[in-house]
Amino acid sequence: MPVRSKENFLIFGSPRIEQDEIDEVVASMEVGWLGTGPKVARFEKDFSAYVGAPYAAACNSCTAALHLALVALGLKPGDEGITTPLTFCASVNAIIHAGCTPVLADIDPVTQNIDPECIREKITERTRAILPVHFAGRSCDMDRIMAVAREHDLKVVEDCAHAIETTWKGRHAGTFGDFGCFSFYVTKNVCTGEGGMVVAAGEDAIRHVKVLGLHGMSADAWKRFSDEGYKHYQVIEAGFKYNMMDLQAAIGIHQLKRVEQYFVRRCEIWDRYQDAFAALPLGLPAPEEPGTCHARHLYTILVDPDACGVERDEFLARITREGIGVGVHYLSIPEQPYYRERFGWTLADTPHAVRIGRQTVSLPLSAKLTDADVADVIEAVKRTLNA
Repeated sequence: MPVRSKENFLIFGSPRIEQDEIDEVVASMEVGWLGTGPKVARFEKDFSAYVGAPYAAACNSCTAALHLALVALGLKPGDEGITTPLTFCASVNAIIHAGCTPVLADIDPVTQNIDPECIREKITERTRAILPVHFAGRSCDMDRIMAVAREHDLKVVEDCAHAIETTWKGRHAGTFGDFGCFSFYVTKNVCTGEGGMVVAAGEDAIRHVKVLGLHGMSADAWKRFSDEGYKHYQVIEAGFKYNMMDLQAAIGIHQLKRVEQYFVRRCEIWDRYQDAFAALPLGLPAPEEPGTCHARHLYTILVDPDACGVERDEFLARITREGIGVGVHYLSIPEQPYYRERFGWTLADTPHAVRIGRQTVSLPLSAKLTDADVADVIEAVKRTLNA
């Protein structure tokens, strides 16, 4: 018999939603202000205060946030942006949609983050930006990355989709580069269903992002239907439709209030996994670096077939049959046919990312998990290895 029945299947990444979020969404519906409005402005203010960034702009996804940030930097066709091969495709697509050419620098096999020395090796006369991804909630080495950026006069856009609570030497991820971009997707540590945020130190930079994110209309165009009276807008550049709705911000406001509470719960689950799997032939997450905070967004194990006696994909099939939902974060970017065909990337270009991408499995780590849920995950992993 499986650990859990089909009717009791443990969904990977299911968010913890409480009554405050539900009441706030209902209140927005009762008022009738569903689109971009005062709750988005409140969420921006609260989030900027949390991460310690002076300015923030909410949008409808982290993908949109990355795209807006890169466009706001004024990059031009032919410019190159360096990023990691162990990431979701959005990191690479944002560079492409900004009109630039993505370049992959391999990862450190221990941290699974982009290797600053590999970044240095990939810099050419066309390089204009670095897009580091704080993978799984672990901060990239921002001292070394920013040193490379200063040395070569490069812009930096931090992909913080996994890194809301993440800090590097006491400073929040997303506040080192020119822009930091966050995700509030349904599986994230703070969720709004879909949603994203751009943060920056400069008011002009965020104002530009906001204009780009709402069709290129002049700032605060969303206020044109307010009780202050109709306001005419001006289109000052060709923008995009990337704005966040009050319905989304209504969820995020209360999720953010509990971000530290949820973090503590995920740390408890993380520690139970580390203890339970210590004697198993699995690759486990490395300890966090001194002076940093790992956001505990993803708990990833490595299934090396030589050590475990099972291929990763067979492990996925077996644990799913046990009633446990899992994820893969991620098959490396060169594994994806579009990028191989367009850019000629080969698996040999980024060997560390390719190996880890073929072995990685993400286990459930939501603050919603009960102690019984965690026990089921642990039992399913053990049974899957011993099957």
